[in-house]
Amino acid sequence: MLRIVSAIAVLAIAAAAAAGERVEFSGENTQGGLMVGHAPAGAEVTVDGRAVSVSPDGLFAFGIGRDAEGPVTVAVAAGGEVTRHRLEVRQREYDVQRIDGLPPSKVSPSAEDLARIRDEQALINRARGRDLARSGFAQEWLWPVTGIITGVYGSQRVLNGKPRRPHYGVDVAADKGTPVRAPAAGIVALAHPDMYFSGHTVILDHGHGVTSTLIHMSEMHVEAGDEVARGEVIGAVGATGRATGPHLHWGVNWFDTRLDPALLVPPMSELVD
Repeated sequence: MLRIVSAIAVLAIAAAAAAGERVEFSGENTQGGLMVGHAPAGAEVTVDGRAVSVSPDGLFAFGIGRDAEGPVTVAVAAGGEVTRHRLEVRQREYDVQRIDGLPPSKVSPSAEDLARIRDEQALINRARGRDLARSGFAQEWLWPVTGIITGVYGSQRVLNGKPRRPHYGVDVAADKGTPVRAPAAGIVALAHPDMYFSGHTVILDHGHGVTSTLIHMSEMHVEAGDEVARGEVIGAVGATGRATGPHLHWGVNWFDTRLDPALLVPPMSELVD
């Protein structure tokens, strides 16, 4: 499995781009993949016609959605010329998961709860809508917690017999209190102690619209505005919000595009016996 490039690899890409005025890409060009690109310094970049931020040294990022058909067209304007890069998108098949026995109020929220959910979603959207000039997304990512994977990206959940939206993230079962670490460096964009669905919720901003969402925690050790390093403990595994047992849900976004965290890290089987 391809991984997002490490900091050393990013430096190599930057050097190659500067020397040969080339555009380089790394990442998984598949549904749910995060792509990291490097263009000549000062370039302007669009992805399928959407302008994206480019760092002074040419670093940029974009995501590919769960149901994207592709191809993705990246246009780079530099030195008075425009080059276009066509990236095919590999298609995936998704699992169906059934979860029964949830309290009816958690499957079909009341009108009062729906109002709360809308307010909380607005906070989440605001945290994911930022576009900070940071490059934590270009680091080598790590699992925020290790354990048994109980939920995978893209799967369709059926709760108490009722189909719901796809599962946008990875669930990792672990003992309550197990430390949760930042998967990449970033700024805490949101730290909420009691969201309806997700309980203790932390959103980390890794730069250029790339965020991590870590939920259901029993404890949070960060506040909004805190800067965290890759691997820093930010909380502990729990079962707050709508959860049937202690686990961590980890989601990754590029703005409002939901990505697959498992594509960014080594297979869990390499880390857990």
